[in-house]
Amino acid sequence: MSETKTSKVPAAASAFITGLIFAIGLGISGMTDTTKVLGFLTLNSEWNPALMLVMGGAIAVHAVFYQIAKRRSSPLFTDAFHIPTRTDIDRRLLIGALLFGLGWGIGGICPGPGFVSIFSGSIEVLVFVGTMVVGAFGWQQIQRRL
Repeated sequence: MSETKTSKVPAAASAFITGLIFAIGLGISGMTDTTKVLGFLTLNSEWNPALMLVMGGAIAVHAVFYQIAKRRSSPLFTDAFHIPTRTDIDRRLLIGALLFGLGWGIGGICPGPGFVSIFSGSIEVLVFVGTMVVGAFGWQQIQRRL
């Protein structure tokens, strides 16, 4: 049996490998260390610009690969690109960004590094990620009922 372009196995393998590379990068850069994140978010004499450098590097890599992807008619393992088309700034976006920023600033844990940090066994990280997941699924249920 031959695999079609929409086969789920290559797409899942690609997602796994991409996520693994991302997780390793977070670990190497130290972005799983909440003190580094809070050091960036605290604008005082002990401000740590490391997070800005990591984000800048990520934006640069994304910019290169986005330009390459734009030249393709479709992705490697599926039939179409799923690029957001909305460009408006609405109330939901602002409230969501505010809540995301508050959670990140209070906890010092961003969702990506939070998932990577689960393996540290830290109770704080487990509670943060657990409640984040519950909140995300809870919001999905609320949206379905609205």
